[in-house]
Amino acid sequence: MAATDLRRLRRITTWCRALLGSLLAGSSTVHAATLPEDKAELLWHRYDGGGVQASGPALLVRKSLLGSVSLSAQSYVDMVSNASVDVMTQASPFRETRKAWELGAQTAVRDSTLGIVVSRSNEPDYQADAVAIDATTEVFGGMSTVSLGTTRGSDRVGRSERDAAGNKATRWLDTATHWQYRVGLTQVLSPRWLVSINAEAVADSGYLGSPYRAARVFGASVPERSPRTRSSRAVQLRSSVDTSDIWAGSALRASVRGYDDNWAIRATTFEIGGSKQLLSAVLPRGLLLDATLRHYRQGRALFYSDNASSETLYISRNRQLSAFSSTSLGARLNYAWPDLPPGRALLLSAGYEFKRFSFNDYTDLRTGQAYAHDAHILQLALSANF
Repeated sequence: MAATDLRRLRRITTWCRALLGSLLAGSSTVHAATLPEDKAELLWHRYDGGGVQASGPALLVRKSLLGSVSLSAQSYVDMVSNASVDVMTQASPFRETRKAWELGAQTAVRDSTLGIVVSRSNEPDYQADAVAIDATTEVFGGMSTVSLGTTRGSDRVGRSERDAAGNKATRWLDTATHWQYRVGLTQVLSPRWLVSINAEAVADSGYLGSPYRAARVFGASVPERSPRTRSSRAVQLRSSVDTSDIWAGSALRASVRGYDDNWAIRATTFEIGGSKQLLSAVLPRGLLLDATLRHYRQGRALFYSDNASSETLYISRNRQLSAFSSTSLGARLNYAWPDLPPGRALLLSAGYEFKRFSFNDYTDLRTGQAYAHDAHILQLALSANF
């Protein structure tokens, strides 16, 4: 980590401590914060959509030490088979394995918690490292929770090529740096109603494009050129309501998120969802059904073009920078094993999500039509508290 980045991280940590201290001083009632419960979680997922297939396991273990520190470790493996529209029109399909790990520590001081997480993700042609610091505190008798956090990421970008002997090797090209700052407030409005607002700002610099992607000018392929800096902002408002008085064992939630950046992308996400305990004499106890409907829409970046009429300083045909929308519908069934001793829990979960992507101004060169595709996501999880 560069000296300037280290100094910046120290300033942010000092600022977080000062703000937490002022909040503590302003709170008339002190509530002891609690650490996350000891647990182990095993997850398997599969994504299939747009010519891309990805599947793999993830393992999380969290354990408290001496009642004051909670340590966590997570490992993730993703096996990817990529034959997306970009790959099929510009390169050859490929298979690769991504591996990631994460180590974290969290401590509680009075009614506040402070945590740090370090992580690394490895692909054959990409390496990402990150350090995150988060702090939360409860104020006003525990009715409000304030959260602060920052993440510093550093990426190494490469390109997989074959040498004269035909062996595949990586040529490292450039680096990228990412800073994220976040703040949030969760407020209890009533025993059954919870609202939260979260805001984040992100600053990216370095190589922010893809060494494999090409743009089009008058139908001819030219190298993609993206700006080396990007700043973005996002705000999300979320509300959750316990509706058990109306329908036993049910709850509803809704959220809206707005996003914009200096590449002129504007995006909005709407989400509604609900959960219901399945109470029936013919069903086992502990079943919970959760459903979610989400819609996302964004505008295109300033320098995006499906087929430009002139070559400019920056130009890209990255479909993720085009104007597009997506709609998803998902459901998850959770089963909590009944009659376990206090402090013990066993949860089985299975989820499925269907997503539809529609691109307004990105042409599938194989058909000449506006590109669209469906995606299917499956998740199976086993979680145990111990």
